[in-house]
Amino acid sequence: MTEQNLTIYRLLDQAHPDAKCELDYSTPFELLVAVVLSAQCTDKRVNRVTAELFKVASTPRQFADMSLDELERRIFSCGFYHNKAVAIKKLSEEILQNGGMPNTFEGLEKLSGVGRKTANVVCSEAYGLPAIAVDTHVFRVANRLGLVNEKTPEATEKSLMNAFDRDKWSHLHHLLIFQGRYVCKSQRPECDKCNLRAYCNYYKKLSDSTEKV
Repeated sequence: MTEQNLTIYRLLDQAHPDAKCELDYSTPFELLVAVVLSAQCTDKRVNRVTAELFKVASTPRQFADMSLDELERRIFSCGFYHNKAVAIKKLSEEILQNGGMPNTFEGLEKLSGVGRKTANVVCSEAYGLPAIAVDTHVFRVANRLGLVNEKTPEATEKSLMNAFDRDKWSHLHHLLIFQGRYVCKSQRPECDKCNLRAYCNYYKKLSDSTEKV
């Protein structure tokens, strides 16, 4: 881990001391459902939906027994409700068939509708395992800062794991999400509010192009 990467990590931590998972859940299974619902949806919206949903169903058995129509109706506002409902029903049935909720990355990734990002979130947040889940925020910020120079989320994940000590992976994931969500936004990054300008490749290119005009 280079001194510059450690400095960036510390500056991110200073900027976002409360960085953490913002999804509400009580069990690893509830977290899994919430992460599936969070695809292309805000955590705030998911929390509003699951606040009511988990009163009705919070276990694999309850979701497996719920009709697809009812589940779609309850998660409609999260978007892509049909695909998400099908995935939640299938993974619930698979968990029941396999004798319980998986607690490893490999086991989670085998479930329907569960990719690397979702499996990593559950491993890190629910089971305390070191992991870096690369969503759109992590991918954007890591590449803009120059922590990595990658074209895909999976390559970004591997490069970040090589660039940072294992004990920092999970918190780094939250720090990069908060930076992307609240400062380094996709369309209008708030560079004037960022304490990482001196280390940011994106800001350097932006400044260079402005000077040439």
